[in-house]
Amino acid sequence: MALAPHSTKVIAQALSGIEFPAGKSQLVEWARNNGAEKDVVGVLEKMPDEQYTSMADVLKGVGKTD
Repeated sequence: MALAPHSTKVIAQALSGIEFPAGKSQLVEWARNNGAEKDVVGVLEKMPDEQYTSMADVLKGVGKTD
């Protein structure tokens, strides 16, 4: 259920305002609380369970969900 490359904007919007570093569970919870679509939350849930230090780091994690 990977998102299209242009959807990085959607992920960034879902995580708008989050403070880094953040763990995967924090990212998922933040996105849910921000009203993210199910597919965005689903992609975040499939990322490796790590600490993410920036939005670029999150997007690398999203790339590992394919």
